[in-house]
Amino acid sequence: MQTQQPKYILHQRLLTYSKPLLKYTLYFAFILCIAFATLNYLYPLKVNISYSPVITASDGSVINAFLSRDDKWRMQLEPDEINPVLKKAVLLKEDKYFYYHPGINPFAITRALANNLLQDKKTSGASTITMQVARLLYPQRRTYANKLCEMFRALQLEWYYSKDEILQLYLNLVPFGGNIEGIKAASVLYFHQSPKQLSLAQAVTLTVIPNKPSSLRIGEQNERIVEFRNKWLHYYQAQQAFPAADIEDALLEPLEARRLDAPKVAPHFAYRMYRKYKNQPIIKTTLNRQVQEKVEQLAYNYMQRLRYQNIHNAAVLVINNQTKAVEAYLGSADFNDFAHHGQVDGIKAARSPGSTLKPFLYATAFDKGLLTPKTVITDVPIDYAGYRPQNYFGNYNGNVTITHALATSLNVPAVKVLDQLGVYTFVQKLKQAEFSEMKRNGNQLGLSLILGGCDVKLEELTLLYAAFANQGKYNSIKWLQQDTTQQVTQLLSPASAFMVNQVLTQLTRPDLPHNAHNSPNLPKIAWKTGTSYGRKDAWSIGYNKKYTVGVWVGNFSGEGVPELNGTDSATPLLFDIFNSIDYNSTDRWFQQPKGIGLRVVCSESGSPANSFCSNQVMDTFIPGISSTQKCSHLKRISVSQDKKYSYCTSCQPATGFVQQLYPNHAPELLTFYDSERIPYQQIPAHNPKCSRIFKEHAPVITSPAAGMEYLLEQEEYQQLMLHCNTHNEVKQVYWYINDKFLRATAANEKVFFEPKQAGKYKISCTDDQGRNTDSYITVRFL
Repeated sequence: MQTQQPKYILHQRLLTYSKPLLKYTLYFAFILCIAFATLNYLYPLKVNISYSPVITASDGSVINAFLSRDDKWRMQLEPDEINPVLKKAVLLKEDKYFYYHPGINPFAITRALANNLLQDKKTSGASTITMQVARLLYPQRRTYANKLCEMFRALQLEWYYSKDEILQLYLNLVPFGGNIEGIKAASVLYFHQSPKQLSLAQAVTLTVIPNKPSSLRIGEQNERIVEFRNKWLHYYQAQQAFPAADIEDALLEPLEARRLDAPKVAPHFAYRMYRKYKNQPIIKTTLNRQVQEKVEQLAYNYMQRLRYQNIHNAAVLVINNQTKAVEAYLGSADFNDFAHHGQVDGIKAARSPGSTLKPFLYATAFDKGLLTPKTVITDVPIDYAGYRPQNYFGNYNGNVTITHALATSLNVPAVKVLDQLGVYTFVQKLKQAEFSEMKRNGNQLGLSLILGGCDVKLEELTLLYAAFANQGKYNSIKWLQQDTTQQVTQLLSPASAFMVNQVLTQLTRPDLPHNAHNSPNLPKIAWKTGTSYGRKDAWSIGYNKKYTVGVWVGNFSGEGVPELNGTDSATPLLFDIFNSIDYNSTDRWFQQPKGIGLRVVCSESGSPANSFCSNQVMDTFIPGISSTQKCSHLKRISVSQDKKYSYCTSCQPATGFVQQLYPNHAPELLTFYDSERIPYQQIPAHNPKCSRIFKEHAPVITSPAAGMEYLLEQEEYQQLMLHCNTHNEVKQVYWYINDKFLRATAANEKVFFEPKQAGKYKISCTDDQGRNTDSYITVRFL
């Protein structure tokens, strides 16, 4: 018991002294917490870093970047971009106890203070990574007072941020000389690669430079940088921080880096994304870097060949049909071609579309039940109140199928279909497809819009054609990887989209490039070309299951070129792109949808076959939508035994007549046959003794155009032409001017008269069956 008494007394004394010590310690800690809270309230931490906007491709690589608001190259580093090798090297060099201290390392501070006082000079620092971040956020002169402020800010950082976030801030702010800050900017500008791709030698190089950023400049002092780098590599080797083999390789790796320009891939795309999402430090786009670079190279090389034809500009847009993402965006073939306005973004430029809207017109007409692919339409001269559309080559073909009209891009049938469908209906469809011109001036457009009489953008056209590849569904374009909301509109039925796909896949077409018929490298795509009036714009839009590619070729100056056309100027580039980005695609071709049917139709009209139809073909149609009206290309007529006269039901005799089938041609087709001297079977003249007055099939006055104002030279004695289209059985017509008889002529004969005075004129035409049509015009003299 006596030996244990001193221990007992010692224990009692410790309790006596420890209680007040603990008490004072708690008081002191409480005071410190109050002081920190007060200072934190009075001087709140503000982390407002201005990062350089960075545009990245789908693989995360930087394709373009812009200076920050304070003119720095300071690119935000993402957590998954922090290279483990770089992280380990930084921590071992700068702050090996980073994950263990509260922002301030008291042991390092004590050691540094003692060394500095004993040697009367600064021999070592005690700044943790957190304190360095505080100094980078709040740069000040290095004094003891400012060091205390720095320590306070470090505590604030530790309070508000995790360790990994603080390390990320350090890597984002660490200086590399000049206006380069942060590991990512240094990695991109010195090595043109992502930080996570850095080798051990490169990582250590970027670790040592911030110690002396003004004197260790890559490209100027590379030998000195290598000395510092190797010094630290030997340190890491001694610490066994990295495998020995990796250290040996790093010691031998040469440093040939120098400061490079920021990447400038897809500049038009980058500028567009920067303006659209400028508040985001990292703009993660869907651009496929490999596809983009292939398109850039193909377009640049292709335009080198066309420049000798005075054609200098091209634009290309590639959309992935499965993701609706932009994979390539080429605003112009040469961004730096200042002489030919290479900085214009051709994808956003409003241009005349030529014939590129025709597939959408026919698909819309399919959905309205007006047509099917085998429907026969007349391709003959026609007049719409003075508007007389002509085909590209100036010829006419008489009767043609819709398939032939679309495959050969005939203009007159397209205008006729638009007239049947209605301009308003078609404009509303284009508004659904987000065509800006239609939203702005759609109500002012006429029949000429289907031949290029409106403005469209390559972006709008390409998205429209992507709907054909997506069963008629129109999807908004996807620019960013994080885009999840997609605006989907069912523009067309799957059936009409499939019908158009079948037509646009045909190779027996005039818009197949010359010398391409026997080429083994033709891609399996559907495509359509277009050439604007004046040969200022050449278009070629193509698609398969995976991609839709839009190509425009021309001059941004608006200068037309005689050699410019969609077939030979744009389609070869389209084919090259498909062969490069999706050669021998394994994706199956478009399958026939459920909402489509097959039926037998008459080849003469494209309507369901009648009993007199001897030539029949198979045609696709939309059940419940497509017209079921039977073919009427022949008409049963009662005629006299000698075939001299025809009879109507009013004058048909009881005997002495026969019934015979005659062609039921449209009046404008008869006029075309007469003008081209194409023989056809005429219906005999109607019984002259018949007193019945007919109302149907009155003459159609095609000239002069109704409602038009004509300016004439009075001294030149100018004349106006009179012409009409009549029904098959009409043999003679009678012309009247202001109700005064002018003359009688053959049905399709052209007549001329000379207006004697200015004013309004009534033009009347009556056929030999009493049917009459009136038209009104105005004449003015110059």
